[in-house]
Amino acid sequence: MMTTAKSTLDLIGNTPILKLQKIVPINSAEVWLKFEAKNPTGSYKDRMAKSVLENALKRGDVTVGDTVVEYTGGSTGSSLAFVSAALGLKFVAVFSDAFSSNKQRTMEAFGATVHVEKSNGKGITPELIQRMKTKAFELSKKGNTFYADQFGSPDVIEGYVPMGQEIADQIGAPIDVFCAAVGTGGAFTGAAKGLYQAGHQPDLVGLEPLQSPFLTTGEGGPHRIEGIGLGFLPPFLNLDECSEIRAIDQSDAFHMCRRLATEEGLLCGPSTGLNVSAALAIASERGPDTVIVTLGCDHGSKY
Repeated sequence: MMTTAKSTLDLIGNTPILKLQKIVPINSAEVWLKFEAKNPTGSYKDRMAKSVLENALKRGDVTVGDTVVEYTGGSTGSSLAFVSAALGLKFVAVFSDAFSSNKQRTMEAFGATVHVEKSNGKGITPELIQRMKTKAFELSKKGNTFYADQFGSPDVIEGYVPMGQEIADQIGAPIDVFCAAVGTGGAFTGAAKGLYQAGHQPDLVGLEPLQSPFLTTGEGGPHRIEGIGLGFLPPFLNLDECSEIRAIDQSDAFHMCRRLATEEGLLCGPSTGLNVSAALAIASERGPDTVIVTLGCDHGSKY
């Protein structure tokens, strides 16, 4: 049945979930993928952007016509640019050429101003992220400006709680493991909170790139999986709540992206490839009669 929406923001959420078939080995656990590419900008970050900016408007932290500022690898920026446009706000992004140029074009298409920090061919490094952060803080000090604070606002986690509740409703059976890559930790923690509220108690497995294994070794490093592995402890991640943290080789993530496209017909980004690589490994370890859930973070066309 077709539904109608009063606003483009009503199109956020209520995304489908898919049981992976062809790439899951025989005698493995079930692997389910929450397909967040169905959100308006093709990313689960739309959930966060709506939560942060709508709540900021309600509190009076920002007013229509004001400027929102954030540093971003592009998916968060695309979502903030989209939601800002829908709510009558301006958006300024601090970005880098280490990330997909498609994301810069998307932000600009929504009317955003994009400041680009040079990576100098070194990829995504902790030093680059710090430079982007410093520039965003500088820009946010101007008048009539609101810093979105994707690494600190409690509205980030709350924006992802419905995603966990949707997963629980859609599967309708006990969920044994929830695994997902960690950037800010907001999506991971918010979805887990939603699952808990729905009565599930899955094992939580956080994921990071092997090339930037800060959570497993304390050392960050350059890598190519956008949006995660930032080289510092994610502010929204409670390590005590995690059963395990796994580091996944980025080459496996990119290979899995190709497999998802050619074998399942799913065009997904590299963080999704990393998620599915880990989910399949866990599924093989756990065996049949077990349910593993992970996230399809965004659409592959963004890369």
